[in-house]
Formats: sequence, C-alpha cells, structure tokens
Amino acid sequence: MTEESDERLFDLTGKVAVVTGASRGLGQYFGRALARAGADLVITSRERGGGLAEFQKEIEALGRRAVCAGLDVRDEDSIRRLPEVALAAYGKIDILVNNAGVNVRKPALEITWDDYNLVLETNLRGTFFVAQGIARTMIEQGSGRIINIGSVTSVFGYAGLAPYTASRGGVKQLTMSLADEWGRFGITVNCLAPGWFKTEQNKVLYENQEWVEYLTDRIPLKRPGQPRDLDGAVVFLASDASAYITGQTLLVDGGISTGATKATIEKKATD
Repeated sequence: MTEESDERLFDLTGKVAVVTGASRGLGQYFGRALARAGADLVITSRERGGGLAEFQKEIEALGRRAVCAGLDVRDEDSIRRLPEVALAAYGKIDILVNNAGVNVRKPALEITWDDYNLVLETNLRGTFFVAQGIARTMIEQGSGRIINIGSVTSVFGYAGLAPYTASRGGVKQLTMSLADEWGRFGITVNCLAPGWFKTEQNKVLYENQEWVEYLTDRIPLKRPGQPRDLDGAVVFLASDASAYITGQTLLVDGGISTGATKATIEKKATD
C-alpha cells in the first residue's frame, strides 16, 4: 500500500457526519475534528440558537458545510425528524457521533425517580433511538459509521454517579449488540469512551485543586485529558482506517482504566 493511500484512510472528504449534543463541550471538539478531516456536518442541540449558531460559523470558516438541527433525545418525534434534516441537506448520512448526554451528581440515596429517568432516558434510550433512526438510512446506503459516546464509567463504577455509570455501561453493551446486528449492512458501531476530561458537566470538580491532584496521581500519564486527545480517535472510528473494527469500546483515558494507582502499586510492593 502506498503512502498516499495510507493517508486517504483517514480522509473524510465528501462524508456527512451527524454530531449530537454539539452546542458545547466535547460535541464541538468531535465536530471540529471531523470537519478538519474533511466531513460536512449536521450539528444538533435542544435549541438551534446560541452556541450552535456560533459553532456553525466556525465550521463554515474551516471550509466545510454545517447544518443546524434541533434535537431532544428524550422526544421520539424530534429523533424521527433528524434523518430527514440531514437527508434534505446532503442526501446521505455517513457518520453518526451519538454524543448527547447529561449527568446528575448525587449520593445514591439522594437520587430521585426523576433524576434517574433524566439520565437513563437521555444517555441510553436516546442513544439507542438516534442510532436506530440514522441506521435506517445507512442500511439503505449499505454503509455507515456509528460512534456511540461512552465514558470510562462504561467499564468502571464511581460513587455519586450511579445512574450515569448505569447508562454508560449500557451504551457499551448496546454498542456490541448493534454491531452484531447491523454489521451485515456494512455498518460499524463502536463506543468511544473518554476518561476524565474537563467539560461543562464536571467543571465544578476541577475547581478543587486537591481533587485534581488526586485524579492526576491515579492516571498513568499524569494529567487529565485535553479535548485534542480525542481528535485522532473520533476520526479513526469515522474513517476507512477502522473498516474492520466494530463492537469495540475505545478508551481514551490516559490509562486510568488499568486500575494501577500509585497507592495500589506501593501496597503490592510491600506485600
């Protein structure tokens, strides 16, 4: 294989990517990475204005097209309209980054019925039905890349995050099931699972320097994630470079999921 053809494996020129939850945070970083690789975008949030409009201008400044779409992943009709918007604008959908999500940070004994429903309906049920709606178009096309956004909590449990970890663990299992079912249609389904990245959902944690130092000590690479650390992973899973990879969870977490903290290493050394 020539060097030129190797480079084209990661080229998304002419591809159309739907990125949900793109009004802020990691959703925007995913969108930027895909646009820089050549993709045109459909970007969504519950409201079309505000951050979404500014982000649309940013993508267009990169020389790519961007179409805004309202999407509430807790509303079935809203999900049903999403493929229609994308097809009206571009005539196809090549990539889905299933990113929309929420979190409620409370001790398990304080979680309410509504708290639990909000998190599970958004992160797990929403992920499934958005994937289902987009997959119908991809099946007709005979190809597609679905990237469900999980978390290090897809494989780890953390105190104070019970509904969230349940939802992200579910996304990991859901990904494998959909990969098994839709592979014969030329669709890959993978889970991109970031570790500890500073986002709007968790920025309050990073105001506590003692907590940041504790976290950093537990990460083998000795720093929390930076959004740019996800660029290569999302482009890889969206591109032809990952054509034979499906049903997998790609952890981008600095190694924290190894579980080998400084404390445990020191304890083992003295056993």
